This record gives sequence, C-alpha cells and structure tokens, in this order.
Amino acid sequence: DVLVTGFDIIFFWVARMMMMGLHVMEEVPFRDVYIHALVRDEKGQKMSKSKGNVIDPLDLIDVYGADPLRFYVVREVQFGQDGNVSIDGVHDRYERELGNDLGNLVSRTTAMIARYRDGRLPAATVAGAGGDGLAALGDDVAQQLDSFDLTGALERIWKQVRSLNALVEERKPWELAK
Repeated sequence: DVLVTGFDIIFFWVARMMMMGLHVMEEVPFRDVYIHALVRDEKGQKMSKSKGNVIDPLDLIDVYGADPLRFYVVREVQFGQDGNVSIDGVHDRYERELGNDLGNLVSRTTAMIARYRDGRLPAATVAGAGGDGLAALGDDVAQQLDSFDLTGALERIWKQVRSLNALVEERKPWELAK
C-alpha cells in the first residue's frame, strides 16, 4: 500500500488507477505515495536507460562498497530535490570526506589512544573542547531525520567531524603526549 515513483510519471499511475475504476478513495491501492525527484547526470540531463547515461550502482558498490555509496547519495542529493550524480563525484566524496575527514580523524585518534594510553581512556564527559558540539549532535540529527532532511543530518554530523579535525590540528595532542 505504498507507491514510490518519480514525479515525471505520476500521471501514468493516476491514469492507470482511473482506467481500472480505482478512483474512489476507499478503493485506492496506495495509501502512501512517495514521489522522488530526478537523478541527473553530471551535465544535468535526466538519467535514463534509453539515453544510455545511467550509472550502475552495483558497479560502484563493487569498487567503493554499499555504505560509501549510500553516503554519497545522501550527501549529494537533497531528499525531494533533483540531484546531479557522477562517478567522479562518488570518488571525490569517498576520498575527501570518508578518507581524509573521517578516516584521518579515526586513524589519528585510535593510534594515539593505543600509543599513549595503552588502548584505554578514562571515563569522560562531552563537556569542554570539542564536546560542545557533541552534546547537541544527537538531538539535532534526530530532529533532521524526523523531518526527512537526511542531507542536513549528515551535514550536521560532518560539521562535527570537521570541527574535531580542526581541534586535533590546533591542540596537537601527539606533542602534548611527548
């Protein structure tokens, strides 16, 4: 009882239901209809098999994995809006954001914990340097997800990742540990 379709073909669904005599509200087979926007190529043209400008997501999953592809789609295309996608765009977000931003933060943090703290950290609060943004992060992200703002939720998370990276660069904890 849920229909997911593109706005460019919604007319055909409505026409089909009317031809089948399903135009009375009690007889409509779909209670919820989600209309998605268009996926466009790097030139802004609607992707379609007939044009031959589609990107096979399974090929991208083979190269980057399913989660990085999900990350790319949510970062690149705002829910309900048309979005341009490209293989270069996938690669760029994979390298720049997942590799450099998140990857460097996780790698540095875990390496320093292992090297200078014997793999252990004392219990801590999120207050203080870097923690100010963390305290509100969960609520902010939940609120954005509740309003289907997936891209905004991920941007909020990424703002915190960038902030933590800047804090690490500024504080240079590897020097403090020496």
